[in-house]
Amino acid sequence: MYSKDIAIQVSNLSKCYQIYSRPRDRLKQFIIPRLKKVLNKSSNNYFREFWALKDVSFTIKKGETIGIIGRNGAGKSTLLQMICGTLTPTEGKIDVNGRIAALLELGAGFNPEFTGRENVYLNGSVLGLSKAEIDKKYDSILEFADIGPFIDQPVKTYSSGMYVRLAFAVQACIDPEILIVDEALAVGDIGFQYKCFKRMEALKKRGTTIIMVTHSTGSLLEYADRCLVMKNGQLICDTNDVLAAVLSYEKGMILSEKKEVQSSHEVSENSIEYRPEDLIKIRDNSINNDIGEKRFGSARAIIKSMYVSKSDGTLLKDRPLATPGEELNFNFKILASEDINDVVLGISISRAQGGDIWGDNNINAGHQMSLVPGELILTFKVKLPINTGDYLIHCGLACFSNGIREELDQRRPLDRIKFWSPREMGGVIHSPMKITRLGD
Repeated sequence: MYSKDIAIQVSNLSKCYQIYSRPRDRLKQFIIPRLKKVLNKSSNNYFREFWALKDVSFTIKKGETIGIIGRNGAGKSTLLQMICGTLTPTEGKIDVNGRIAALLELGAGFNPEFTGRENVYLNGSVLGLSKAEIDKKYDSILEFADIGPFIDQPVKTYSSGMYVRLAFAVQACIDPEILIVDEALAVGDIGFQYKCFKRMEALKKRGTTIIMVTHSTGSLLEYADRCLVMKNGQLICDTNDVLAAVLSYEKGMILSEKKEVQSSHEVSENSIEYRPEDLIKIRDNSINNDIGEKRFGSARAIIKSMYVSKSDGTLLKDRPLATPGEELNFNFKILASEDINDVVLGISISRAQGGDIWGDNNINAGHQMSLVPGELILTFKVKLPINTGDYLIHCGLACFSNGIREELDQRRPLDRIKFWSPREMGGVIHSPMKITRLGD
């Protein structure tokens, strides 16, 4: 360790895996090179190398909160497992100064046959606490987890939410010197996530070093002092300008996703007249699988596309952060194969987990709408006082005939949107208050 002020020192860290095409190649690799070595002959390898991490170096000071971002497969989890000691590096060195509490994956470190209570004591002892120390902290752990009588049930009977409640409660309530959280909080409900982040804030104020791996870059903007960006097993950015790192990462992700969708699902639109089978083909070939879109409806008319822009015309994909109260344009392209009256086009926004937090449609806005064969371009303008966080956009197209609703095209979710404000507030509504006192 280079300094007492350093919590973690990573030097030229690499991790290589041997990938075998067939099971028998593994047996060959185990036997043949040994035989040829005895015979003093050269031997070929029966595997290919995959470097999950390659030549990564960085230093984390005590008390820092570090965010690590990158696409799936970038090497984030591999890096954390090596820091925690559950994986051995192929090359390089890691120095850790302090007791680590890690929430790497759901239920990691739990014995499924043990009760929640037994696992609390098991985890605590693994982290170096005596039974007397765990006894002192047990009530606070139980209160934080808030799983009631299930604490005395085997954890194999727990839901994913109960798992993560207990796991985070144990790790966060034992006063770790280094806390590592790897996406596990994504399965918790909104209230519990807020509770966890408040606990992390308290730990940070007490000098705990925190490492967060998350796809929720809004959380990084709110809590991280520094951001590491990883790509293909390499560290491509290490900066204190968290906002700049997040903007760069989000823009790269959006452009990459758009390129993949366009190249995979290109459909000719030389004519503005569409047959019903044309719309079904366009619909089925433009589902956003990256965010798990569910799409259904008769497809007599469809939402061909929707993109978000700002009041000055800037596309949100070019500046991927919206601020609370900023005017946004939701721009729709609707395709119809026939005349359709009494049409309703709705839009809503929800948390990644949970119900809608805002929604509206053209009927509520006093705009009656009918469709004719061809294309319709329509823009919804709105100012949304939504708090910092990652959200999903849902859209739906329907019509009414004799009081009966027909779903034409429902898209849930269609896209993502991220809001950010430097002012920290609770909940999802961003409505800053002002305080006055008598005499001011």
